[in-house]
Amino acid sequence: MFLIPSIFVASTTLSFDANFRTNIAFVLSGPVCLGLAALFCYDKHISFKQMSHILLFMLLPIIAHTVYVYFYAPDLREILTNTASNRAAAGGFGSNQVASILGLGMFILGVRIFINSPTLALKLLNIILFVFVSYRAVVTLSRGGVITAILCIAIFLIMYFFQANPKVRNQVMGAFVLFLGGVAMAWVISSNQSSGMVDKRYANQNAAGVEKEDITTGRKQLFMEEIEGFLTNPFFGIGSSRAKDQRIEEEGQGVTSHNELSRTLAEHGIFGIMMLLILLFKPLDIRAKNKQNYYFYALLAFWFATINHSSMRIAAPAFIYGLALLNVTHEKRPVHRKQLKATTR
Repeated sequence: MFLIPSIFVASTTLSFDANFRTNIAFVLSGPVCLGLAALFCYDKHISFKQMSHILLFMLLPIIAHTVYVYFYAPDLREILTNTASNRAAAGGFGSNQVASILGLGMFILGVRIFINSPTLALKLLNIILFVFVSYRAVVTLSRGGVITAILCIAIFLIMYFFQANPKVRNQVMGAFVLFLGGVAMAWVISSNQSSGMVDKRYANQNAAGVEKEDITTGRKQLFMEEIEGFLTNPFFGIGSSRAKDQRIEEEGQGVTSHNELSRTLAEHGIFGIMMLLILLFKPLDIRAKNKQNYYFYALLAFWFATINHSSMRIAAPAFIYGLALLNVTHEKRPVHRKQLKATTR
């Protein structure tokens, strides 16, 4: 409901040349997708085992996509000539989006290493897959998805470790050593195959090794422009898709927002504040009633981090946000009682 006023505002603020229908559909499709996912998953009871299966089914197409990128991306030494995000290294797709999806795969594989690998063979298999997916994510030179994955894995481990019993904690520590080995291997391979461009990219340097002035690669300017739009129109906002349309008028090119928070504030005004408050605090209210979901904070962090560096360009953060609203319960072990044999007199 809070999305609707921005449509009427946009009907008066969008430029004459703008395609009203496609522009509105483009910017509102992400929030609507998130709303539908949230309503479907809200307080739906599933078991911890079912949750693990959902994440596994999400992982399988990500692995398939990684294989595709591996075979269809050109030789990295030929295409990585600078430290900018590279579409060719992402298999011809948007590097930001590919890194976000591969980062999701890194997170799921990281989780599986710790809680879904009962044998050493399975741990090694998941570590090999983790190195494979991480390598392809890192060499896109799009940092957002990789940093998000590392953040989510760290949050999950903290929550899982402190809620586990001493025996499980020892197992986590052992798996953590293997995990660090996998991370180191992925980085060394990525650095070697990119001729050191990966190291310079994450050190915020250009190809010559000179440190860049703006670590956000232009995102800060977009963020400040949208905050200014909110301050000038704090009640009803500037209207859906007006942020991009305004850049076309002023700069001749419509750079889409990388930050869903600032875009929501600019285009929806006070209604945007209300939407963000609901999205942030309603999950925390659910968490207060059910603290059995180890994934909760990691899933919420993935959604929040992704919309801050990649906006809602893909449906993944919307679906992941919905998963955070699930009511995950742990299966109780069945109690086997010994039957008493009837005695005969």
